[in-house]
Amino acid sequence: MSAHLHLRQDQVYPFDARGIAKRFRHAAIFGALDALNAGERMRFVNDHDPLPLLDQLRARYGEGVEIQYLQREPGQIVIDFIRN
Repeated sequence: MSAHLHLRQDQVYPFDARGIAKRFRHAAIFGALDALNAGERMRFVNDHDPLPLLDQLRARYGEGVEIQYLQREPGQIVIDFIRN
């Protein structure tokens, strides 16, 4: 039995929300963020700016997750979420 090991803190894990049913998106995002170790990042891609989600992330994680926009154009949003 092999386990998934996080060997590099600079690892970037892609997360494309466009392919996930809307009713499952936030739970999937929280689950993915919970699985990250300190220093790891999830590169989030979406077709709209997820402002309500960002408010929920700030309430849930506080300073435990850093939010960095890489691209913020209509129809193409890319955000890195970094676990602290």
